[in-house]
Amino acid sequence: MPAPPGFEDLQAYPLLEAMGHRRSRRFALGAEMPEGPLGYQSRSSPVPLSTLEEAVLVHGAAGLTGFCAADLPYRSQEEEQAGGNVMAGLRGRAIPSADAIHSTSLFIINDEATWHFPPPRPEDPSVSPAIAGGGEADRMEAAYLSRRVKVREGRVEIPRRVPEMFPFNRWSTNLPGTTYFVPVSDLTALCLNVLFSAFDEQMALYILDERKGLRPAGIAKFAKSRGGRLHDDPADRRVLTILMLESYLLEFVLAEQAFMGQQMMLLEQGMGLGGWSHFASADPNAWFRELGFTMGSQLLSQTIGAGCLRTWLMTMLGMNASVPFPIGLACEGRELIRPFCPPQYRNMREAVLAFLDQKMANLQSFVPDQPGSAWKDERHVKESIPGFTQPCIDAVIAYCEYVWDTYGRFPAHFGPCRTTLAHQAHHLDLDFYDTHFDSGICTTTQRRHMERWHPEG
Repeated sequence: MPAPPGFEDLQAYPLLEAMGHRRSRRFALGAEMPEGPLGYQSRSSPVPLSTLEEAVLVHGAAGLTGFCAADLPYRSQEEEQAGGNVMAGLRGRAIPSADAIHSTSLFIINDEATWHFPPPRPEDPSVSPAIAGGGEADRMEAAYLSRRVKVREGRVEIPRRVPEMFPFNRWSTNLPGTTYFVPVSDLTALCLNVLFSAFDEQMALYILDERKGLRPAGIAKFAKSRGGRLHDDPADRRVLTILMLESYLLEFVLAEQAFMGQQMMLLEQGMGLGGWSHFASADPNAWFRELGFTMGSQLLSQTIGAGCLRTWLMTMLGMNASVPFPIGLACEGRELIRPFCPPQYRNMREAVLAFLDQKMANLQSFVPDQPGSAWKDERHVKESIPGFTQPCIDAVIAYCEYVWDTYGRFPAHFGPCRTTLAHQAHHLDLDFYDTHFDSGICTTTQRRHMERWHPEG
């Protein structure tokens, strides 16, 4: 089937113009704004996005784009000058990801079903067929359909009430006809990757537990003051706490989710669609429950590391509630999201070693299927990527076992999975904007969208 004219328009759309006209445009066909100065009820029925329109947006958020340059120093005679083994893989996506972890999945929700679009997998090509084939519409659509996995029939929804949904988003989010995107990040992979670099000879950081009187987080025997390599002297400025470490991780994965939304918003402007990114839910578990994640739980006392006396007191006062958190997602016997922690693994030692095996295999086995897109002497570079010393591996295991034994989950403060942002794409109701706004709020691209992308009417 020939591509609609709008697809060619998109390929020629100027980036600077897309940035300049990028707006949150929330009013979709079929929507109703509650009473107020912008009150309005659409006189049109919802019109779902086409598969091609979804494919374009998903490619911008999570499409495979080839080989990471990974232009880093892998070996050096000079101290604190290497560390290229921080890379967790060599696959690239349309969005940046810390250390090429790419552990953020994308859930796609429309009227037909709810789908999981995974991060790069070993069996995937190094680059999307849509890119390898020059971006033809049919190839992009085929690449999208081949990678998504159905997890639920129909549109998954969270309750339209506080705290699951903010009052100002209730009228406009996840409506019939819209396509709703929920990114979910696996924190465990990034945490382990950062720990291997943190405890490597190049950095040799030291971590304390702020909820336990700043005692070492399971790594006391690796401290320099005890003959180890990790800098436990605060004067060296290499000491941090568990919360400091995990907050950095959270900021990294939030950035990855935000990049997904920004890419989709720029594409929406080039396509003439509406949409916007927003806070997914004030209830951190709302989407995980509805998407069918397996949920774990622990007592509040363990979450905060209360100790025996405070745990007893909290229990006696009825304040020791059970705290749920997501621990993974499987569908029809297939594991879609499997964090590196129990119960997916027997213990944290097994999880750490499994991650390390996967990381080093990703660096050594990846072969780009696009000639000229990688290092010229690929074999030599790969042979130069150093592994990790046994003291480093032992320190990572000791830290992770401490966190799990003390707090009953990994990472300690946030658990293994996180979703913060959501994004919606939809067809705009131009009558609403013509009624309440100056003509410039919607560009010619929005006004011609149906004509260019749906010429069949």
